[in-house]
Amino acid sequence: MNTEQPNNPLHGITLEKVLTRLHEHYGWHGLADRIDINCFKSEPSIKSSLKFLRKTQWARDKVESLYISTFEKKSPWASRK
Repeated sequence: MNTEQPNNPLHGITLEKVLTRLHEHYGWHGLADRIDINCFKSEPSIKSSLKFLRKTQWARDKVESLYISTFEKKSPWASRK
């Protein structure tokens, strides 16, 4: 079985790495502005946010989507028509 996932930009990246990189880039306030969830607003920490995101799929989906839109390298041909 082939375990590579060339079309999955999050393959091999843990949720902790995703959250840590977003926090370093936006800070807690910036994350709370972009994703309206309390774990980014009320006494935020990596540990408490990970606990919430692991149990709440819709919130995890939003965090992963923000990560992809922020850090995924765009193809130079993507904007050409």
